[in-house]
Parts: sequence; C-alpha cells; structure tokens
Amino acid sequence: MIEKSRIKEHAEVIGADGVHVGTVDHVEGDRIKLTKKDSGEGSHRGHHHFIPLSLVADIEGDKVRLSANGDVAVTFEEEGDHRPM
Repeated sequence: MIEKSRIKEHAEVIGADGVHVGTVDHVEGDRIKLTKKDSGEGSHRGHHHFIPLSLVADIEGDKVRLSANGDVAVTFEEEGDHRPM
C-alpha cells in the first residue's frame, strides 16, 4: 500500500493512461479529496469528490498515478456532502 503521507496537496491525480482525473485537496482517512475546481458541471459543480487510496498505484513527484484508466477512475469517485457556508 502507498504511504499516504507522500501524497501532497495540489498534486495532479492521473489515471494509468496518463489522463488528468483531478487535483489533490488533501488526504482524508483512506481517500483522496479532490479540489472543487475538478468537480465538473451541473449538479456536481461546487462539490468535492473523493478517490479511494486503494486505487493509487504510484506517486511520481507531483503526480499521483492510479491503477485504473482515467475514464474508469472517475466512476469510483464518491461525492462528498455539500454544506453551504
């Protein structure tokens, strides 16, 4: 398993195919919380999304590489609660 302390804030999350999946906001428990700017459009806009650490294959400098291709990895994203400020 990957040492989660190696995952840095603002690192790019990429699929096994090199496709951009998101940007790390921070690690929360056993998940990577992505920044809101990578949240998509429509009903997903303004929500944080999460990727399970179990999908992390490697950390290469400022990139977190997943074991799944980008188009598959986004199907594993778990939408976080949206709480208005």
